[in-house]
Amino acid sequence: MSYNILIVDDHPMTVDGYINLLTNINYNDKRPNFLKSYNCEDAHYKISRQLKQNLKIDLALLDINLPPYKELNIESGTDLAMLLRRKNPTCKIILLTMHSEPLTVDKIIKEINPEGFIAKSDINFELFPVICKKIMDDEIYRSPTIIQSQRDLFKKNINWDNHDNKILTLICQGVKTVNLPNYIPLSMSAIEKRKANIKGQLLMGKGSDRDLIGKAKKLGLL
Repeated sequence: MSYNILIVDDHPMTVDGYINLLTNINYNDKRPNFLKSYNCEDAHYKISRQLKQNLKIDLALLDINLPPYKELNIESGTDLAMLLRRKNPTCKIILLTMHSEPLTVDKIIKEINPEGFIAKSDINFELFPVICKKIMDDEIYRSPTIIQSQRDLFKKNINWDNHDNKILTLICQGVKTVNLPNYIPLSMSAIEKRKANIKGQLLMGKGSDRDLIGKAKKLGLL
């Protein structure tokens, strides 16, 4: 049985380099089958061909900046990722980029939530196959530059200060919200407003205190 991997980058040597690094990964008795593309049009063709043959793509490595397929308004690797989310929802998506502008990173995570999001400056020959294997084994991965970008945007959006840091730290230590005014010189309503703001930014307003702490740790806020 094959494990189908789509690799899309406009530099053929980069594509071949990825293939060389991924060839010796343990695929759990499956055989890796690599599909190579260098632009959005050919990638769209290969995705469509796989679907017509009832063959899913298991893993997709997509550079964000790619020659577009203007006829179908597919402008980037991000558009290809959105196509895969609709047509091949079980596919694990890894986006690779040279850019890490906070607003762009935030938009991509909210729209696609890729299993892997990697700044190319963060990887090397040793790390790359290890990261890909983790993602294949159902881990979510954000490279350090991507995490820093998320952290910077979050702090900017809520005007992060020492009180916010203290609220998270105390919750992590098990202090209940009702007792936070005993540790922080703010009213209960002010604390609840700050906590709701933090949760809104980190969890889109949904989730428990445990979820909040988990997300904060991933972003290095704790």
